[in-house]
Amino acid sequence: MSFRMDGYECIIGLEIHAQLLTDSKLFCGCKNSYGDTPNARTCPVCLGLPGALPSLNVRAVEHAVKMILAVEGKVNGRSIFARKNYFYPDLPKGYQISQYEKPLGSGGQIRIESGGKKRFIGLERIHLEEDAGKSFHQAEGNGYTNIDLNRCGVPLMEIVTRPDISSPREAHLLLDRIKLIMRYLGICSGDMEKGALRCDANISVRPDGQAEPGTKVELKNINSFRGVERALNYEIMRQKSLLEKGKRVIQETRLWDEENNLSHPMRTKEETQDYRYFPEPDLMPLDIEEDWIKKASGELCELPAEKLDRFMDEYRIPEYDAFILISSCELANYFEDVARISASPKLAANWIMTEVLKVLKDNKIEIDRFKIGAKQLGVLIKKIDEGSISGKIAKEIFADMALSSENAETIIGRKGIIQLTDVETIAGTIREVMKENEENVRLYQNGKSKLFGYFVGQVMAKTKGMASPKMVNKLLKDMLDGQET
Repeated sequence: MSFRMDGYECIIGLEIHAQLLTDSKLFCGCKNSYGDTPNARTCPVCLGLPGALPSLNVRAVEHAVKMILAVEGKVNGRSIFARKNYFYPDLPKGYQISQYEKPLGSGGQIRIESGGKKRFIGLERIHLEEDAGKSFHQAEGNGYTNIDLNRCGVPLMEIVTRPDISSPREAHLLLDRIKLIMRYLGICSGDMEKGALRCDANISVRPDGQAEPGTKVELKNINSFRGVERALNYEIMRQKSLLEKGKRVIQETRLWDEENNLSHPMRTKEETQDYRYFPEPDLMPLDIEEDWIKKASGELCELPAEKLDRFMDEYRIPEYDAFILISSCELANYFEDVARISASPKLAANWIMTEVLKVLKDNKIEIDRFKIGAKQLGVLIKKIDEGSISGKIAKEIFADMALSSENAETIIGRKGIIQLTDVETIAGTIREVMKENEENVRLYQNGKSKLFGYFVGQVMAKTKGMASPKMVNKLLKDMLDGQET
């Protein structure tokens, strides 16, 4: 697939590197954690000192296998680790242990959704490799580059897509879905700011009708999902401009400058770089038995695409609502508990997407730290649905619950909140509203039925939200239709 624009089309593929959530590094016992003192988490193995031998982390293999199965890929019964040779200051061994000719996983696909349409992006491979260290270039001062080798040996899972991505927007959506799948599986945090998820993009542009692909350019140093979309849009226009002027696009690697919204040349790649791969002599081939794969498959949770479809079908909620509710496994579970207890899925979805998410955003917390449990919110929503309390009163109770962690019944008792259910009192208030809005009453009775909500709001305002919503609706309808109570 390709993205066409003004006589040109582009072809996009991504290479995604995800740091796996393991206690230790891929080939040694050093702690796998972020933010420690520079160079504190190193040992002879991850530094590549003479005589040090790697030992494979089985948990990293388990994580990668789960991802391969989750995207419907093939787990290869035998894969081989190889040495990828290149020289860079933050790679102390002079090579990186990776997989080349025989990766852990082959094929697979990932579903994305946009505008109600579904697309499947094909994958080439998924394999394991170790991370390199990190260079810190000094912008000011003596011009030195500092090296932190704590990241050396951290387990990486590389996901290589096919050139199936049809637009920069789809690249963004694909990264969102990959991150969500990995978080559901519990294998990667997906935090790009901490380097847990990194992406390189390959893109080429060619005139319409040209059979051969255009010259491929690689984009690196992209630090956000939005950055991927912006970088690809920039590169499309850059290559298109060159071609329109009759100039040649150079095969190269370019660095994305997020601050200035442009890219800079890093190195030319007139030919594919030869990393001189050869089998890692200190590691045996990785053989995985079928029973082990079946066990991993049985441990997979319900994945985001499946959950999205189920929420729309089972709870009869729109796609937009379902997208928000599946944005984390914990939030999805919270919604399902609230929906079950309240017996009103749509109302539960509305409250979570508005009131709950607002509190989470304002307090910069996740749902697991939210003070109102699913049972508490479910009971509150049930009272609204039953007509025991109005939506206005419920919001006041909700605000108290979010601060105190008390349940709705306790707050109602403490505040002496009493639902107004007296027919004559409510009817009297409705008469006052109708008298104050005689013109709107005539308009309503002449067919402008949308004014009904306006009248409900006026009555609830006069009763300070205490009137039973169900009674207000019934009495108001009767009285506006001429059936005086």
